[in-house]
Amino acid sequence: MSEAVLTARLADTARDRSKPLLEVRDLTVHFPFRHGSLFNPQHGFIRAVDGVSFDVAEGETLGIVGESGCGKSTTARAIVNLVRRTSGEVRYNGQRIDGLSESAMRPFRADLQMIFQDPFASLNPRMTVGSIIAEPMKIFKLHDAKNRTLEVMRLMDLVGLNPRFLNRYPHEFSGGQRQRIGIARALAVQPKLIICDEPVSALDVSIQAQVINLLMELQQKLGLAYVFIAHDLAVVRHIAHRVGVMYLGRLVELADGRELYANPRHPYTQALLSAAPIPDPKAERDRKRIELTGEVPSPDREYAGCSFADRCPIAETACRETVPQLEGDAHRAACFKAE
Repeated sequence: MSEAVLTARLADTARDRSKPLLEVRDLTVHFPFRHGSLFNPQHGFIRAVDGVSFDVAEGETLGIVGESGCGKSTTARAIVNLVRRTSGEVRYNGQRIDGLSESAMRPFRADLQMIFQDPFASLNPRMTVGSIIAEPMKIFKLHDAKNRTLEVMRLMDLVGLNPRFLNRYPHEFSGGQRQRIGIARALAVQPKLIICDEPVSALDVSIQAQVINLLMELQQKLGLAYVFIAHDLAVVRHIAHRVGVMYLGRLVELADGRELYANPRHPYTQALLSAAPIPDPKAERDRKRIELTGEVPSPDREYAGCSFADRCPIAETACRETVPQLEGDAHRAACFKAE
C-alpha cells in the first residue's frame, strides 16, 4: 500500500473517533482452576485478559498483536459474549452488551459478527455453502426463500466465489475459499463490526494477501469496522489503522499503525518488531535483533509490578513494584521509561 493511500485511510477514520462504535473498558477474563493434592486442593485463576480498554470507530480497523497465549482471542470472544467476562464493560453504540443473556444478546449479533481462525472447523460439514451463508438470514428473518438464494449468490460473488458452487460442501473447497465462505456468512446480516480472530494464520502466504485485500475492499465498499487479531506484524501493518500490542492479558501499547511501527515506545513492542523478518536480505542481515532473556511470566500469577519487568532490558526497581498504565494521547504506552 502506498504512503499516500495509507495517510488517507488514517485521516478518514480519525475524523470522528469521539463517537466510537465499540467501547471496551477494563475488560477482565479470569478462568478458575484447581491444583494441589486431593486432600489439599488449592484454587487459582488464569488471568487470560487483565484490564483491557480500547475504542473502535465506524469504518476503522483496530489491529491487536502479541505472542500466542497473550489473550488476544479471549478478548475477541469476550466482546461478543462467547466467553463470559469476569469484570469490565463492553458497549456497542453506547449500549452495554457485556453479561447479556443469549436471548438479550441476539439483536446485537446482526451488527456484531465474527470470522474465526480455522475456516474448516467453523463451517458445518453437513451443510452446503448456500445453506451456510443463508442460515443467518433465516435466523434474523431477512428476505424470503427465493430472495435468500439470490442474496447468497450475490454474497458469493462479492467475496470472490463462483455462485454456481452454492450447492457444494465445505470439504470441496480450498482453505482460502473456505475462509471466503466464512466472510460471506458474516456479511449475510449486514453487520457494522466484524471481529476477525486470526483469519489468515491458517492460510498460505499468497492466500493471506488475497483475503486481506478482500477485507480491505469490503471495508471501503460497506463501511465496515474491524477488530483484527493476528500475530503476524506485517499483516497487521497492512490492514490496521491503529494497532494495540498485548502482553500477558494487558495492552502495553496503542497507537496509529504508522506511528507505532516507526516509533515503538514499549520495550516489548521494540523486541517484537526487531524479530519480524524484513524482505530485504541485506537489511535483514545487518540489523540488530533485541533478544529477550529472563523467565517467561505465567498467567496464573499476580505480579506486583510490570509483568514484563523480568525480561525487560531497561527495567528498574519501580517497574517491579508498580503496574504501569497506558499513558499518552494518540500514542499510549504502559511503560515508566517510554519516550
